[in-house]
Amino acid sequence: MNISYEKCGDYLIPNLIPDLEPEGELRKFGLMRKYYLKEYKRGIYSGLLLSGELKKHLLMTQGQAEERFDLLVGQMAEREGVTEQLKAQDQMLWVRRMNNVRARAEEIVREEIIYCL
Repeated sequence: MNISYEKCGDYLIPNLIPDLEPEGELRKFGLMRKYYLKEYKRGIYSGLLLSGELKKHLLMTQGQAEERFDLLVGQMAEREGVTEQLKAQDQMLWVRRMNNVRARAEEIVREEIIYCL
């Protein structure tokens, strides 16, 4: 990683933007992980930022979290009988149950993947 400096008054401040960042957009779980590292694990956050590996780590964590979330939602919905048939019969009941399933799945993903090291 090439480090360049920017003069700010009498001081040289390093530019901490890596040359080549991996392609990809940070979405919900990636941004949650970034916030967690920045607020509660500053050493790890700084190390990843300085080595240029932060976005790669966030994208990898985001991918794992989204995959796990989709798997959990599918399994929980199937186990609790939240089907397309229920959706056709009673849409509001289906929405309530699906929101409940998604909230529980998100909580599991946060605890297992986002907030762990």
